[in-house]
Amino acid sequence: MAKFMDVHHGMTGITEEQLRMAHQADLDAEGAEGVHFEQAWADPASGTVYCLSEAPSKEAVMRVHERTGHPADEIHPVPLMV
Repeated sequence: MAKFMDVHHGMTGITEEQLRMAHQADLDAEGAEGVHFEQAWADPASGTVYCLSEAPSKEAVMRVHERTGHPADEIHPVPLMV
């Protein structure tokens, strides 16, 4: 499985509770696509949200986010980590 970092824009003012709920929605839906969302981060001032996942493909990550109502604007493979 590969790692992916996806980015969501336009979520200005997102609260910790809203981020937690969005992340939980992803966790609830991830199994159908073989994805595992590991962590999410947000910058409420800029409206940017980042999600780290492990998945069989970029498309699988995209499908989960679309299903949960918050499609990603960008999805990047993360081939190297330290």
